[in-house]
Amino acid sequence: MNYNIVQRINISIITVPFFMLAQRGLAQVVNDKQLVIVKSVEAYNGSVKGDSNQRMVNLRDLIPSIALELRYGTTNNFVHRIMYSERPNYTFMRLPAAKALAQVENDLGKKGLALKIFDAYRPYFVTKEFWDLVHDDRYVADPRKGSGHNRGIAVDLTIINLKTGMELDMPTGFDNFTDSAHHDFNALPDEVLANRKLLKETMEKFGFVEFPTEWWHYSLPDPERFAVLDLSFGDLEKQANR
Repeated sequence: MNYNIVQRINISIITVPFFMLAQRGLAQVVNDKQLVIVKSVEAYNGSVKGDSNQRMVNLRDLIPSIALELRYGTTNNFVHRIMYSERPNYTFMRLPAAKALAQVENDLGKKGLALKIFDAYRPYFVTKEFWDLVHDDRYVADPRKGSGHNRGIAVDLTIINLKTGMELDMPTGFDNFTDSAHHDFNALPDEVLANRKLLKETMEKFGFVEFPTEWWHYSLPDPERFAVLDLSFGDLEKQANR
């Protein structure tokens, strides 16, 4: 296993609003902290009915211009195999996160730039598989805590030139776990530092927060507002189209 390129996630344990769903068999409690994994469409729809901000939005429906290169739907990732149960050409985020990302895209568009998404929603089972492979919370999310990707509020991304579709030069490639990927690493060309700063400042302008060791990873704050999901892309797409 090459541990030089790995995914790291720093997310808090959820305060469970879905405990009764677990008692009904619609979700699973995975530890004594009562982290609840929503595993059924019925449970997901119940949460959306109670709070529209829980809705998972297909990013391409809200941001038609968004460029996607979903690495875990291919073999071009640190485990060199497809990690989703499907090979989707679409992805999801919770409604508030998707709206904020649309604002980022619009703001960059004024500069002739746009976003490219490497990963957004990630089913919980993928987090478990990453942990089984690496089993080191310095590099991957501990499934006892869940991931911002599982909650639909985290995104891995970069900036591209709208005319050429080419990525701007950034400190490293995606999923690189070296000091060069850290936000405080500055032994880089001025152009690279400026591109990283542009991404950071634009994401923060619309409410996202950085992850210190990954220049590409941003999420909404207060992750406990959203449950961890273990639903397929197909299930979410069916609900989005209802």
